[in-house]
Amino acid sequence: MDFFSNLELGFQTALNPWNLLYCFVGCLLGTAVGVLPGLGPVATIAMLLPLTFSLSPDTAMIMLAGIYYGAQYGSSTTAILINLPGEAGSIVTAIDGYEMAKQGRAGQALAVAALGSFFAGTVATLILALFAPVLAGFALKFGPAEYFSLMVLGLVASVTLASGSLLKAFAMIVLGLLLGLVGTDVESGTLRYTFGIPSLADGLDFVALSMGVFGINEIIFNIEHEQKRNVIVRKVSKLMLTAAELKGVIAPVLRGTGIGTVLGILPGGGAVLASFAAYAVESRVSKNRSQFGKGAIQGVAAPESANNAGAQTSFIPMLTLGIPSNPVMAMMIGALVIQGITPGPNVATEQPALFWGLIASMWVGNLMLVLLNLPLIGIWVRMLMVPYHYLAPAIVAICCIGAYSVYNDSFSIYTMALFGLVGYILIKLDFEPAPLLLGFVLGPMLEENLRRAMVLSRGDPTVFLTRPGSLMLIVLAAILLVLVLLPSIRSKREEAFQE
Repeated sequence: MDFFSNLELGFQTALNPWNLLYCFVGCLLGTAVGVLPGLGPVATIAMLLPLTFSLSPDTAMIMLAGIYYGAQYGSSTTAILINLPGEAGSIVTAIDGYEMAKQGRAGQALAVAALGSFFAGTVATLILALFAPVLAGFALKFGPAEYFSLMVLGLVASVTLASGSLLKAFAMIVLGLLLGLVGTDVESGTLRYTFGIPSLADGLDFVALSMGVFGINEIIFNIEHEQKRNVIVRKVSKLMLTAAELKGVIAPVLRGTGIGTVLGILPGGGAVLASFAAYAVESRVSKNRSQFGKGAIQGVAAPESANNAGAQTSFIPMLTLGIPSNPVMAMMIGALVIQGITPGPNVATEQPALFWGLIASMWVGNLMLVLLNLPLIGIWVRMLMVPYHYLAPAIVAICCIGAYSVYNDSFSIYTMALFGLVGYILIKLDFEPAPLLLGFVLGPMLEENLRRAMVLSRGDPTVFLTRPGSLMLIVLAAILLVLVLLPSIRSKREEAFQE
């Protein structure tokens, strides 16, 4: 009974006219940034974080969530029409989607991507509604030792699931943790690593850092590597699927939804892994295996379903445990902190309208996205023709305004510019910036729970091994680390990411 009453509260919040408007704005913006290759939801959310100050917490989170799952929808459009995915999760979609477009079947490819995404998003949101409160209730029993061990597990998982060098991913985590130490010590009130700069007394500005690493960095990189967008389809028609096509994609959509629902919860970009895994599974079990890579509609249905299911279920660890599973969820946690809300299991009990309103808004948003993506295909095609060097100055201006507006301090702009340069250098050296942001967000919480656990145990470090919950999490982290360091598994991991 509580479930249905909570769901009723959620829909009351989501269907509030103001929240409905911002859900639409989020979905529209998300689709647009998904369509424009090189921008992406991380940079967009980073730019829009300052705007959330004037919004209520539920409205802000509903809009930001709409941007995230809207980008998953929009990125499939560029993957199919110009073979240039707007998001990493749509890389696999481009393989068969672009072939379908070249064969004059772009309409069917876009239709199956939208419908598969809608179904997957709906199912994943139902999973979120059913299991997130249970997990939150379980997490309420956690003490400081368990939270510390949980964050260690999250950081280890984000490293093992990051593409590229393990050593470089570890280095990014450590750098993020160190950056999180800048500011005032919570226990003693002593300034740390501020170098006499008053603006650093409260720590590095999360908005400026994230906009620099993911916004300015992306702009520089994309201007340098601006790709010619060869739009082979100027007008999209035949958006309806035949009965045979519809029957043929049911199983791939179901399999993709199941894979995405599970993998989306994993830290380190589970939604992206889900699309690759779904395509790999489908290419082996499908009756139409010989057509994969040549325009198989199943090759579009499975990864798109997995990608969107993973995007929805990635909210589960963020909402229930306060642990970000990817950089976008780190941004969402930053938005909650800005609103004065401590992320974690208490959100469900202390902010039920926010918790359930966000879940209900995902159903509403998924329906909006189907209505946005298919009828407005013509507009998205025209957007693809805008050269990126025309968009870049406007994006930089928005970033500067956003960074300044947080504290009305020009130091934030300098911080953003510095980390934009740092992010660009990291990309050039093949370092992934995503683990850096996860380390930066989790660093202060990791330190706080470590010190609290040590105080409660009177300085006994074995507290992390004597409490069963903490021990289990530490053992899981150790097993994960050992497995990924084994030569055979490590070589297979590198081979998988290369593919």
